[in-house]
Amino acid sequence: MQLKLNTRVEKGVTIVDCDGRIVFGEESALLRDTLKKMIVENSQIVLNLRGISYIDSGGLGTLVALYTTAQNAGGGVKLANLTQRVDDLLQVTKLLTVFEVYDSEEKAIESFEKGAAA
Repeated sequence: MQLKLNTRVEKGVTIVDCDGRIVFGEESALLRDTLKKMIVENSQIVLNLRGISYIDSGGLGTLVALYTTAQNAGGGVKLANLTQRVDDLLQVTKLLTVFEVYDSEEKAIESFEKGAAA
Protein backbone atom coordinates (compact mmCIF):
# COMPACT_ATOMS: atom_id res chain seq x y z
CA MET A 1 0.00 0.00 0.00
CA GLN A 2 1.37 3.38 -1.00
CA LEU A 3 2.16 5.84 1.77
CA LYS A 4 -0.33 8.69 2.05
CA LEU A 5 0.43 11.84 4.02
CA ASN A 6 -2.05 14.44 5.21
CA THR A 7 -0.77 17.51 7.03
CA ARG A 8 -2.45 20.07 9.25
CA VAL A 9 -1.42 22.55 11.94
CA GLU A 10 -2.82 22.65 15.46
CA LYS A 11 -1.60 25.04 18.16
CA GLY A 12 1.47 25.86 16.07
CA VAL A 13 2.49 22.19 15.71
CA THR A 14 2.48 20.47 12.32
CA ILE A 15 0.69 17.11 12.43
CA VAL A 16 1.36 14.58 9.71
CA ASP A 17 -1.16 11.75 9.43
CA CYS A 18 0.60 8.76 7.87
CA ASP A 19 -1.32 5.94 6.22
CA GLY A 20 0.23 2.87 4.59
CA ARG A 21 3.78 1.59 4.90
CA ILE A 22 7.08 3.38 5.52
CA VAL A 23 9.52 1.32 3.48
CA PHE A 24 12.70 1.90 1.53
CA GLY A 25 12.02 3.50 -1.83
CA GLU A 26 9.25 5.84 -2.87
CA GLU A 27 7.47 5.79 0.50
CA SER A 28 10.44 6.79 2.65
CA ALA A 29 11.52 9.33 -0.01
CA LEU A 30 8.05 10.91 0.07
CA LEU A 31 8.11 11.13 3.87
CA ARG A 32 11.67 12.51 3.91
CA ASP A 33 11.09 15.12 1.21
CA THR A 34 7.74 16.26 2.63
CA LEU A 35 9.03 16.63 6.18
CA LYS A 36 12.31 18.31 5.23
CA LYS A 37 10.29 21.08 3.53
CA MET A 38 8.04 21.36 6.60
CA ILE A 39 10.91 21.50 9.08
CA VAL A 40 12.15 24.69 7.39
CA GLU A 41 8.78 26.32 8.11
CA ASN A 42 7.96 24.69 11.45
CA SER A 43 10.34 22.32 13.22
CA GLN A 44 7.72 21.08 15.71
CA ILE A 45 6.22 17.98 14.10
CA VAL A 46 3.98 15.16 15.32
CA LEU A 47 3.82 12.03 13.18
CA ASN A 48 0.45 10.33 13.67
CA LEU A 49 1.31 6.71 12.86
CA ARG A 50 -2.15 5.21 13.52
CA GLY A 51 -2.47 4.18 9.85
CA ILE A 52 1.02 2.67 9.47
CA SER A 53 0.94 -1.09 9.01
CA TYR A 54 4.65 -1.72 8.42
CA ILE A 55 8.05 -0.03 8.68
CA ASP A 56 11.25 -1.57 7.31
CA SER A 57 14.88 -0.66 8.05
CA GLY A 58 14.85 2.03 5.34
CA GLY A 59 11.77 3.58 6.92
CA LEU A 60 13.38 3.53 10.36
CA GLY A 61 16.46 5.22 8.92
CA THR A 62 14.26 7.92 7.43
CA LEU A 63 12.52 8.52 10.78
CA VAL A 64 15.87 8.84 12.56
CA ALA A 65 17.23 11.23 9.90
CA LEU A 66 14.12 13.43 10.17
CA TYR A 67 14.38 13.40 13.95
CA THR A 68 17.98 14.61 13.70
CA THR A 69 17.11 17.28 11.11
CA ALA A 70 14.32 18.67 13.30
CA GLN A 71 16.55 18.62 16.41
CA ASN A 72 19.23 20.57 14.54
CA ALA A 73 16.57 23.12 13.53
CA GLY A 74 15.65 23.62 17.20
CA GLY A 75 12.48 21.53 17.11
CA GLY A 76 11.57 17.89 17.22
CA VAL A 77 9.69 15.00 15.68
CA LYS A 78 7.38 13.18 18.09
CA LEU A 79 5.40 10.03 17.39
CA ALA A 80 1.75 9.47 18.28
CA ASN A 81 -0.79 6.64 18.02
CA LEU A 82 1.61 3.78 17.31
CA THR A 83 0.14 0.48 16.17
CA GLN A 84 1.21 -2.56 18.18
CA ARG A 85 3.45 -3.71 15.33
CA VAL A 86 5.26 -0.35 15.06
CA ASP A 87 5.57 -0.12 18.86
CA ASP A 88 7.13 -3.60 18.98
CA LEU A 89 9.57 -2.66 16.21
CA LEU A 90 10.68 0.49 18.03
CA GLN A 91 11.17 -1.53 21.22
CA VAL A 92 13.24 -4.22 19.51
CA THR A 93 15.45 -1.62 17.79
CA LYS A 94 15.74 0.44 21.00
CA LEU A 95 14.45 3.50 19.13
CA LEU A 96 11.84 4.04 21.85
CA THR A 97 14.76 5.50 23.81
CA VAL A 98 15.32 8.06 21.00
CA PHE A 99 11.82 9.15 20.05
CA GLU A 100 9.24 10.70 22.31
CA VAL A 101 6.13 8.55 21.86
CA TYR A 102 2.60 9.54 22.91
CA ASP A 103 -0.76 7.74 23.05
CA SER A 104 -2.52 10.67 21.39
CA GLU A 105 -1.85 13.70 19.20
CA GLU A 106 -3.10 15.95 21.98
CA LYS A 107 -0.44 14.71 24.41
CA ALA A 108 2.28 15.09 21.79
CA ILE A 109 1.17 18.67 21.05
CA GLU A 110 1.07 19.47 24.77
CA SER A 111 4.63 18.20 25.15
CA PHE A 112 5.84 20.91 22.75
CA GLU A 113 3.97 23.54 24.80
CA LYS A 114 5.51 22.24 28.03
CA GLY A 115 8.95 22.19 26.44
CA ALA A 116 8.62 25.86 25.45
CA ALA A 117 7.57 26.80 28.98
CA ALA A 118 10.48 24.96 30.60
